[in-house]
Amino acid sequence: MAISRSDVERVAHLARLDLDDAQLEALTPQIAGIVAYVDSLAAVDTAGVEPMAHAVELYNVLRADEVRAGLSHEAALANAPRKDAVGFKVPAVLEG
Repeated sequence: MAISRSDVERVAHLARLDLDDAQLEALTPQIAGIVAYVDSLAAVDTAGVEPMAHAVELYNVLRADEVRAGLSHEAALANAPRKDAVGFKVPAVLEG
C-alpha cells in the first residue's frame, strides 16, 4: 500500500494535527516505511501457529496456597510488650 502526502494530510486532519509542509515532507516517507513493514508481515507463514494474546508466555508469580505450620502461641507472644496468658494486651479503643 503506497502512502502519499495527501494520505498523511488526511490522517493529520483526522487526528486534529496541524502539520506544516516540512513536517508533511518528513512524515510521508516515515509512515510509508511503517506501512510497508506491516505489509511485509503478511508474507510470514503463520500456518500452524496458535493465536496468542501475548508474545511471551505468562507465569503466575504467586505461590501455591498451602497449609503450613504457623507460630506457636508462646512464640507469637514472646516479644509482645504487654501480654497475658491468653493474648496481646492493648489499650481500650471503645468506651463502655
